[in-house]
Amino acid sequence: MERQLTFDLPSVPALGREDFFVSPANANAVAALDGWRDWPLRKLALCGPPGAGKTHMAHVFAAATGAPILPAAALEEADIPALARAPLVVEDVHAIATDAPAQRALFHLHNLSQAEGGTLLLTGQEAPAQWRLTLPDLASRMQAADVARIDPPDDNLLAAVVAKMFSDRQLNVDPEVIRYVTLRMERSFAAARALVNRLDKISLAEKRPITKPLAARVLDNGDTPDA
Repeated sequence: MERQLTFDLPSVPALGREDFFVSPANANAVAALDGWRDWPLRKLALCGPPGAGKTHMAHVFAAATGAPILPAAALEEADIPALARAPLVVEDVHAIATDAPAQRALFHLHNLSQAEGGTLLLTGQEAPAQWRLTLPDLASRMQAADVARIDPPDDNLLAAVVAKMFSDRQLNVDPEVIRYVTLRMERSFAAARALVNRLDKISLAEKRPITKPLAARVLDNGDTPDA
């Protein structure tokens, strides 16, 4: 079959509250974010595997509170006193486990935020006790935060995640195809992202829609388009 060159063009995710699907796997985390005014010590750690929706939930929180969103690795260059005065999202705290300057900046930010009455939403793949932070005072303060966890996806959430990933790529895929793949794929957010990426590339390369036969081929063989 004739193939064409494919390009890794970035998709644009929809990050509004109306685009977020609530299921038993994330309902407790959603409720925790909605109750941000009542967080003990005005901080919360939002944890879940890659692709679970942490960034989407962070944007929903930011829209509700006016909070900026910063990766933890960027804190060393940030205006800490200005950030500490209001709600703030610090993403991927687990990623600074070997970054001593970023850890010192987060420690300074945390203490100023507590003094100024700010609110911190912190995200990571695991709970704070598994972030492997090497600054002991920072580690203890992170572990004092309440934890909201996103659990592995149930069938409904996995189907919604796959549908959203297709939609973010502006791909119109029949709901029956989405149901077909979600009942047969590995039960993880990372697997959903990889599957959607493969289907998108093969569909473009072969100039054909994403159908059950194409999905079956990818699921059975791990088929990918030629380089």
